[in-house]
Amino acid sequence: MTDPIEEGTAEHRGDMHVRHYLLHLPRPVEEIWPALATSAGLREWLAAAEPFEPRLGGSVGLRLPDGTAQGRITAWDVERVAEYTVEGRGRIRFHLEPDRPAGTTVRFTHETDEDRDPGWRQRFERLLAYVESGAA
Repeated sequence: MTDPIEEGTAEHRGDMHVRHYLLHLPRPVEEIWPALATSAGLREWLAAAEPFEPRLGGSVGLRLPDGTAQGRITAWDVERVAEYTVEGRGRIRFHLEPDRPAGTTVRFTHETDEDRDPGWRQRFERLLAYVESGAA
């Protein structure tokens, strides 16, 4: 069996550091979306998300171990794209695609001016466990 979390790639675009991951999750898009695009879902694997206004331009706050970061939802296409741009954390984007027979491929991008990996692999392992538990 192949790893459902493909190793990330990194590139530089000017002063920005961009990381990409490809996730193959074993549930359909409509079950994965809430894990990536709701306050309750994000709390299970990424961070408490308060406030969280699920719409383009809506507020989002991520409560992380080193403090709360405020931002905006900068792309929103229900069950397709959720993108959050957060002060001091950069832009994180989830692009969901159906993956037959009943899974979802998530194309993840993180663009930031910091040249450090914030531990995405470990976070995606928590996301996978959450999705596989059927709680998503």
